[in-house]
Amino acid sequence: MAEKQISLPSKLINGGVAGIIGVTCVFPIDLAKTRLQNQRTGQQVYKNMLDCLIKTLRSEGYFGMYRGAAVNLTLVTPEKAIKLAANDFFRHHFSKSGKGLTVIKEMLSGCAAGTCQVIITTPMEMLKIQLQDAGRLAAQRIIATVPSAKHATASPVLTRAYNVTPVPVMRKISATQIAAELFRAHGISGLYKGLGATLLRDVPFSVIYFPLFANLNKLGQRSASEKAPFYVSFLAGCVAGCTAAVAVNPCDVIKTRLQSLNRGAHEESYRGIVDCARKLWIKEGPAAFFKGASCRALVIAPLFGIAQVMYFVGVGEYILGIPQYSLKP
Repeated sequence: MAEKQISLPSKLINGGVAGIIGVTCVFPIDLAKTRLQNQRTGQQVYKNMLDCLIKTLRSEGYFGMYRGAAVNLTLVTPEKAIKLAANDFFRHHFSKSGKGLTVIKEMLSGCAAGTCQVIITTPMEMLKIQLQDAGRLAAQRIIATVPSAKHATASPVLTRAYNVTPVPVMRKISATQIAAELFRAHGISGLYKGLGATLLRDVPFSVIYFPLFANLNKLGQRSASEKAPFYVSFLAGCVAGCTAAVAVNPCDVIKTRLQSLNRGAHEESYRGIVDCARKLWIKEGPAAFFKGASCRALVIAPLFGIAQVMYFVGVGEYILGIPQYSLKP
């Protein structure tokens, strides 16, 4: 009997559709996560995730909560497609012998998937972070300039949101402008600032996530030849995503700080991963490494729950008119 081959085009389509739906649902929480992670001790604009979302909604409107979503939705298709398809590809490769996948092989598959995805993830996150953090910097500038702003005029919405005297608002900038400026100043490497930190976050995440998801999902299967029900895949994706997200949150904080180009008053720069980790530990304490952890868990859990369900629906196979392929546990 001929060996059934995995269809990479269908897996890429599945991953892309899954990513778009997942990101659309959870993007506002991701924006709150970025702003909370970039806050320094003593310069806090937001108290917590809910406070951040309320102030963002009041000051920037509903679409302000989706600042940076366009670039994310554009690039999340290839990013999630590469991540999920690569994991399936390597799992398929490691299971060619006919034996079940060991945990070590599952971890290696996840490691390879995480390494592949940073090609898209790094520039996507680089652009997204600048757009997401703009509101925090604008709010910080408003608060910092209150004493000298008695005669200034600006948006009354910002006044209500932050309870301060209004001052001129920062100009808006698009992802295209940011990308163009980075490319002119630093070439292609400008878009890949923070590549090392992105690898440090995404490789361990995938090493934890994919084996954990596969084994949790396996618990819902009635037999080896049947798929687990949708709700089992959703819950498995949520639990595995939440666990992996919290585990690598310190790396995510470092990555966010390194990729933030614009800084508020008295916010220092970092020379690299080690310098950033050292300064965070000394100046902000161990708790700084878990800033935004709850937001990140709330983003990643439903994102991967939705993504895995959509991935297993088999949209790509349906579009291409081919039978769906599933890996043996």
